[in-house]
Amino acid sequence: MKKAFTFLLLFLALGCFKYAKSQENVGSKGQIPILAWEWKASSEELTTARFQEMKAAGITYDFTYFADEQAMAKGLRIAQKTGIKMIVFCPELKTNPQKTVEKIMNSSALAGYFLDDEPNKAAFPNLSEWVKEIHDIDSNHFCYINLLPNYANAAMLGVKTYREYVDSFMTKVPVQFLSFDNYPVIGDSLRWNWYENLEVFSKAARNGGKPFWAFALTLAHGPYPVPTIAQLRLQVYSNLAYGAQGIQYFRYWTPKNDPWDFHHGPIASNSKRSEVYDRIKLVNKEIKNLSWVFLGSKVISVTHTGDTIPFGTKQFGRLPPPIKTLKTEGKGAVVSVMENGKNSFLVIVNRDFISSMKLTIDCDSTVKKVLKDGTIVPADAYINTMEIDPGDAAIYMWTNKQ
Repeated sequence: MKKAFTFLLLFLALGCFKYAKSQENVGSKGQIPILAWEWKASSEELTTARFQEMKAAGITYDFTYFADEQAMAKGLRIAQKTGIKMIVFCPELKTNPQKTVEKIMNSSALAGYFLDDEPNKAAFPNLSEWVKEIHDIDSNHFCYINLLPNYANAAMLGVKTYREYVDSFMTKVPVQFLSFDNYPVIGDSLRWNWYENLEVFSKAARNGGKPFWAFALTLAHGPYPVPTIAQLRLQVYSNLAYGAQGIQYFRYWTPKNDPWDFHHGPIASNSKRSEVYDRIKLVNKEIKNLSWVFLGSKVISVTHTGDTIPFGTKQFGRLPPPIKTLKTEGKGAVVSVMENGKNSFLVIVNRDFISSMKLTIDCDSTVKKVLKDGTIVPADAYINTMEIDPGDAAIYMWTNKQ
């Protein structure tokens, strides 16, 4: 009996050792940028402690609208101490771009220059000249312009269609990457054309050979609810599945006395943290852990499962040979196939941010599963049918044949 028990312990120990050895950690070649958008900081809020608090939440980039050059210089000095990169704007950047850029272009905290938000097509020629003027002085930092979403009307866009709006910007304004905002969670449902927006933007970015950044809403107002972890994950993982190379949060700081009834940003209007601070901190940790999957990735295909798929998207069909079958139940999922270096990835995002989704996947022995902490285990270490939490993602990988 004693010998049998000893043998059992040895067997279990070897099994645990084998499983531990099966776990890998690829590490990251960098991190997906995570931007806290438009913090209009007052002088008392512009402190090292506040920037450290932002960094502790997983924010790596900050966009701040400064009142003047002096405040901007102060913000850059503080950011430099904490390791956060800044996208900056002050009125002087527009009235005297050469002098303003020359003053700050050597700051190690500078990431880029903010030029405009949601411009009409009529603004593109002037924006193009502004970008060129800045880049003639400083070509080491990017110019940032954020575009309208596809639910903007023709008068706002300045053209008849959204595709024309994006394509026109691509051809006329020489920025290094694209950015757009779209806030899809309205009450307990998703905006009907959000995924079409991702389709258009992802395609335009690929065709133009430029990366794009996309948003998740972190500030409740009007019909937009206080974001849950599931809502944040759905936005973030859908953006990444479509190839986004940067995640942006609107907004980090909740404005005071705002007519839009903004509330429950990560930092509330009374300068204290809300529950959303801890939620973005959790999601940001996942983004950091999984950056090696998404940063620099190339989208091969994006399709959708479900009896009804989102407007403007493609119905799920075949997958590469390592994946034998894939089925989902419920509202359906985003199914993205990506390549990054020598590896291919299958990213499956539950489109439902309220209910879990049953996923059944059968694959061969070469396929591995990527966990949320960034480690890798054999896919066959898990059962074939599992539940994916609301808004969450499952990620699988395999090495491409040379």
